[in-house]
Amino acid sequence: MGNGISGGGSLGGGHGNMGISLSLLPENEKFFGLENFGNTCYCNSILQVLYFCLPFRTHLLTHVQHKGLAKKKLDVKDKSLLDCMAELFHKISIQKKAVGYVTPKTFVTRLQRDNEMFRGPMHQVHTALFLNYVLNAMCDQVESELKAAAGLSSPQSSVPPSPTSPSSASPSPYKTWVHEIFEGILTNETKCLGCGTITCRDESFLDLSVEIDPHTSLTSCLKKFGATETLAGNDKFFCDTCDGLQNAQKRMHVKRIPHVLAVHLKRFKYMEETQSFEKLFHRILFPAELKLPTVL
Repeated sequence: MGNGISGGGSLGGGHGNMGISLSLLPENEKFFGLENFGNTCYCNSILQVLYFCLPFRTHLLTHVQHKGLAKKKLDVKDKSLLDCMAELFHKISIQKKAVGYVTPKTFVTRLQRDNEMFRGPMHQVHTALFLNYVLNAMCDQVESELKAAAGLSSPQSSVPPSPTSPSSASPSPYKTWVHEIFEGILTNETKCLGCGTITCRDESFLDLSVEIDPHTSLTSCLKKFGATETLAGNDKFFCDTCDGLQNAQKRMHVKRIPHVLAVHLKRFKYMEETQSFEKLFHRILFPAELKLPTVL
């Protein structure tokens, strides 16, 4: 699906280099498939990845206990997306068998009620878009519960920008456990070649989107992500110090690495000759244990 999440306690592996660290998983772990509803494979893929992200799963199972969801018989309209995912994870965790499958019908129903983008039996959604949507929805819902517990109202205008939005350079004042797991800080660094002034702008992120090339590795993709780019010609940088357009060097680097790093491999590329997007089936190697390159 072109997505992977690496971090403490998650499954890892790669083409030709499988290294699944089962010792990192709890005893009596469950390996359950999820029933597909039309084209919901994108949804099932992300749910599986998030289930095996142990910090995330632990918080959802705690959410079930805190709200007593296992004992309540609520209609789907009375549940949040967070409630539905927590119930699904709880349902898997209490299975007596080690393998099998469950039906995420309640979660998918709630998802489709919340956003028309996910409606229709034959709809297709990119997994990276879905992960982004789910994590932001979790942030919003956990934040609302924190405000409610503190006796604060949650008017729409007071909700801070999405943590994955390029405009959200300023961290949200409400830090949730979702932020604690997935949020990192990117620094956009630009150096003017005229006066040497370096301009830095920080922005938070919940996942990294990286370009891919044929026959490469995840480590190489991350090095390319942090490579220096020259801004010249029509792409010159406006330098406030020089008060004009100048040649410059630009690069992105990770200022703060998240506890769990979500990496999105950009497998769709726009082709000028066909005027359409083409899926890239490049073979990308990735190790069981990822060591971030120094360029990041």
